[in-house]
Amino acid sequence: MSRLGDLIRLERTRQGLSYKQVARKCGVSDKYLMEVESGKRIIADDQARRILKTIGLNSSRTEAEFTLDDIASTVDLQSAVTSVPRIVPDKKLTKKEKQEGGEDSGENGAAVPGSIWLDALSSVLKHVPVYNAAMKEIGHRLLPISNGKIEGASPDKVYYLSAPDNQLRGFRVMKGDCLLVVPASAPADGALMVLDTPFGKIIRKTILMERFQVMLQTYDAQCESEIRNLNDITVVGRCVRLEAEL
Repeated sequence: MSRLGDLIRLERTRQGLSYKQVARKCGVSDKYLMEVESGKRIIADDQARRILKTIGLNSSRTEAEFTLDDIASTVDLQSAVTSVPRIVPDKKLTKKEKQEGGEDSGENGAAVPGSIWLDALSSVLKHVPVYNAAMKEIGHRLLPISNGKIEGASPDKVYYLSAPDNQLRGFRVMKGDCLLVVPASAPADGALMVLDTPFGKIIRKTILMERFQVMLQTYDAQCESEIRNLNDITVVGRCVRLEAEL
């Protein structure tokens, strides 16, 4: 099945529109639309976006939060399509209305506002940015939200930090690996912490010591340590997850 075809079918069904109605609005044939939805014909992302916008999708919201590829790769569209209730008209259809609606659905009643998959995504997934050491966004990843949180933190406060070098490879963190960071203002013993410096963000393993001191460790060819006073470092986050490319 075509994932974009599934998206179009789901939104068309939600809006209570027939193949003929959508085809007429979008300037395509109903046969073409049927082939797209069934996966027999490939449709480009931009054309799919135009069709979805024409039948009522809030495209600005989609652009701001999720791309069509994000949606297609994370939603069980076929299950969503089959779960859309059949719309039963309140009055008998005219011959013309029957011809336009066809037998393709309970698609002859009032349109159902909104988008089932977009509404669902906005509450269960978060578009989490990936930053480099200079805090420039270089990408994003989608993460699930559980009970309004991601790893126990506000979804708006978490981010990924791309390891800038191999100074932590002894701790299994290689250059380019992504570490999920949650807010923290104090170091945790034995954790990988993100520190703010005049030269950008750095990641260090922290070992708590007596007399309000902390040991900062790196591990490239060998383990190296530096002892600092707690008041001399600025902790901004704790790394809670490592994601590496194979």
